[in-house]
Amino acid sequence: MTEMAHGTVVVHTGDAVIPRWWASVDRVTLGCILALFAIGILLGFAASPPLAERNGHEPFHYVIRQAFFGGIALSVMVLVSMMTPTTVRRWGVVGFFGAVAALALLPAFGTDYGQGATRWYSLGFASLQPSEFLKPVFIVFTAWMMAASQEVAGPPGKTVSLFVTAVIVAFLALQPDFGQAALIIFAWSVIYFVAGAPMLILAILLGLVALGGVAAYNGSEHFARRIDGFLSDEVAPNTQLGYATDAIREGGLFGTGLGEGSVKWTLPDAHTDFIIAVAAEEYGLALVGLIIALYLTITLRSFFRLMKERDPFSRLAGTGLVSLLALQAFINMGVAVRLLPAKGMTLPFVSYGGSSLIATGIAVGMLLVFTRTRPQGDIADHLLNRNR
Repeated sequence: MTEMAHGTVVVHTGDAVIPRWWASVDRVTLGCILALFAIGILLGFAASPPLAERNGHEPFHYVIRQAFFGGIALSVMVLVSMMTPTTVRRWGVVGFFGAVAALALLPAFGTDYGQGATRWYSLGFASLQPSEFLKPVFIVFTAWMMAASQEVAGPPGKTVSLFVTAVIVAFLALQPDFGQAALIIFAWSVIYFVAGAPMLILAILLGLVALGGVAAYNGSEHFARRIDGFLSDEVAPNTQLGYATDAIREGGLFGTGLGEGSVKWTLPDAHTDFIIAVAAEEYGLALVGLIIALYLTITLRSFFRLMKERDPFSRLAGTGLVSLLALQAFINMGVAVRLLPAKGMTLPFVSYGGSSLIATGIAVGMLLVFTRTRPQGDIADHLLNRNR
């Protein structure tokens, strides 16, 4: 039986799919994801009863739903992680065009659920937010375009991806959803930077983003209110930020204890955007530190493994995916401690939310594909092939 060296792992080519997957997948990252999901369920037991009571459901209605959608997300993550980079690219590009179509049709068929922004499709038993599923497939599409542009006589992938990014950002701004638009711009910029972008181009892009922020501030009362609240010297005690700040302060090092926190009764988004406040109040800095350590482990391990990757597409796509995951976690926690303006963004794998959980499962499944150990060959062979 033939053997192939996958970094420090020896894999038999005749083995079944699951043993080959288990031998090459980043099991530490996989374990960190499972730990984050378990923490999310634990915090759900604390944060969901008040919401269930307000909405007339059983106390653990939202915990059961989170476990259901989380089970789907983890299953999808594992299935996707068993694919090859080529398969991910093919399905990712198909999914990208489908997600863009769903985003474009939101004004006609979407709903705002009374929140003033048409971002969801109502499915009756649940809702679907296209922008959540757009992010991972957008990264795959952008990485494909930029990797192709590096080939001899390749297409103008950077220009095409920039045009597509502008169109998507325009769709998101019309909802309006400036947070998701900013994440799309960030993902494109990271991939462009890793692909060898001139610093001048990135500086120009940063300037355009700043101008867009000024325009959003002047044109959106909701956006302006959040920025003004962030810049204010004082935090009103009866706002979400005020409640979150008090909860984090009350938690101390080890928290008030399971079920003893009070912030979940006053924060309407305690189970989603401000789940870290519940963690800080009931379990203290100890649990918050563990959550941060898990995200750091996923991020750093992925970067180190991607540094060894010599396939341009895999390296670009993997870097974009892990950067987006890390940024979303940073924004969620940064808002809770008032490092950033308020922005409705979930904490990956921890917060409640069907679309967010499943979309993150797809994204992390793709990341596990790109960080799997594979035979890389000699770098001189790759340079020779590119120069031919």
